[in-house]
Amino acid sequence: MAFVKPGDWALQGIEELEDAAWHALRTIDRSACVTAGAGAGKTEFLAQKAAYLLQTGICRNPQRILAISFKRDAASNLEKRVRARCPQHAHRFVSLTFDAFTKGLLDRFRRALPAPYTPPMDYQLVFHYTRELREFLNNHGFHGVNPGDLATQIDRTLLPLRQPRESALQTYWRERYGTGELTFPMINRLVERLIREHSSIRKALRSTYSFVFLDEFQDTTYAQFELLVTAFGNSASALTAVGDRKQCIMGWAGAMDDSFGEFEHQFGAHTVELLSNWRSHAELVRVQHAIAEVIDPSTAVPDARSTRKVDGDISAIWTYPTNDEETVGLADWVAGEVQSGIPAQEFAILVRNHAHFVEEQLAEEFQARGIPIRNVARMVGQIAIQDVLEEPLTGTLLPFFKLGSHASDAASWQSVYQSLLSLHQVDGEDERNQSKLHGSLQSFVREIRRTMRGCVPTAESLEAIESRIVSFVSLDLLKTLTPAYGRQQDFNRVRDGFRALMLESIMSAESWSEALKNFEGDGQIALMTVHKSKGLEFHTIIFHGLDSQTWWSLTQNRPEELRAFFVAFTRAKQRAFFTLCTERGQSVGWIEQLLANVEVRRIPGP
Repeated sequence: MAFVKPGDWALQGIEELEDAAWHALRTIDRSACVTAGAGAGKTEFLAQKAAYLLQTGICRNPQRILAISFKRDAASNLEKRVRARCPQHAHRFVSLTFDAFTKGLLDRFRRALPAPYTPPMDYQLVFHYTRELREFLNNHGFHGVNPGDLATQIDRTLLPLRQPRESALQTYWRERYGTGELTFPMINRLVERLIREHSSIRKALRSTYSFVFLDEFQDTTYAQFELLVTAFGNSASALTAVGDRKQCIMGWAGAMDDSFGEFEHQFGAHTVELLSNWRSHAELVRVQHAIAEVIDPSTAVPDARSTRKVDGDISAIWTYPTNDEETVGLADWVAGEVQSGIPAQEFAILVRNHAHFVEEQLAEEFQARGIPIRNVARMVGQIAIQDVLEEPLTGTLLPFFKLGSHASDAASWQSVYQSLLSLHQVDGEDERNQSKLHGSLQSFVREIRRTMRGCVPTAESLEAIESRIVSFVSLDLLKTLTPAYGRQQDFNRVRDGFRALMLESIMSAESWSEALKNFEGDGQIALMTVHKSKGLEFHTIIFHGLDSQTWWSLTQNRPEELRAFFVAFTRAKQRAFFTLCTERGQSVGWIEQLLANVEVRRIPGP
């Protein structure tokens, strides 16, 4: 396969990058630290850099690019973009969450860890927050230890432990191993030791991944950072870290205080700042910047590169006397906007927490107007809807269903073809096996189309079609090549969730096309917490309940809450509104004044 000369390479699928992004894209002989604000196109920048490295042969087979993100949807989105930008080379682009990356290494090499740190094959993943840690400390009589301090010790203490056996940290590790339970901070520490003490594993990582991308780097924990240093420090691998200090909202989970400064120091990284905002128009960026200045007074004013496409207010605080009036007013307004031509899925209702309570309040009125609300945090089986949609299993199976239900779907065809190339590890230069795979896929798609045309969506027909797709794809290959599916129980959790959501989706559908739209949330209003909105974007967002009772923690001395508020506000492409129900509480005075300074008014709700 012919490669493009670096000087002749052109952008793929887009027309423009700012000069600083071009410079960072071409930085290949050293690590790069790219700081970029909301809407700067961080994901697209990484996709373009991947295309540049692969299409020019700078990253040449058998070397690969490893991309590590902190959310499933971010990892999935980046992978999809790279597939679209350079489909012939996309099988050499590995996009994982940090948790999937570390868990995959542990599941593969766990036996290389010496006792007593060798985890059992059937270990259980658990999530221990403040409540669980406090309960552990109380049960073992460590009354003078703060749960937050214990969480910090778990994250920051190298293995093997050198502390006395009676310490809280030593007892915590011993009890978790006694119950066969591991948390992700523990897995990070186990894998760091694994890489540190086994040069063969470290050498394999460095020789496989000549380039490493790190997305949303501001959320990196100390354990994750030390693992990266152990794996790739003082090596020929070039790392590119991308993120925004103002969007660090994971301090509660152990995010580093100065991840970018540490990265620059440890990897000798060159720093580049991106100043464009490709998502939001100038008026909305002006409001965003007012919030950003509270977080960091020295923050530069972004260059708004999008255009305004709506009339009327682009931001306002809508006031309602009662919960019922708020619910009816919101439902009527959104229904009117959908009727005017804005797709329902382009709206998001954001809440601080407890999305299920807001779902209960709003669902009936919205459903009555033909626009269902989807709480993406709702569990289907043992996995949230938002997570099901971004799982590799879903990314592999769903396009087959689409090809079976549509006469022509070029995007789904390309997706399944690339998935098969990756699963069967067919190289971009292997024309013989590519042709063979292409012919096999054509025959199977014709068969699935005949089957789906001949039946309506039911639980029985769904099971039969899924079984045929699964047989053709070979789930054993998918499990082997997907680190997160290293254990059968982890794979089953995802597959059960996929089936459960698909079953829900066919219940109210008269056709397969309608069922698949239901599955993906097409025609539904997204409901999520502000934390879950990170990395996403919508035409219009509505903050539900900007009142002192709901947002009691949004104060000027809680920077992480303000950063979460900022991140959520910047998800909007065209408009961002707030609801204030006086039956629930009073306004957050200082936030209302801040918004008023940029002409965001309090007005009666529609």
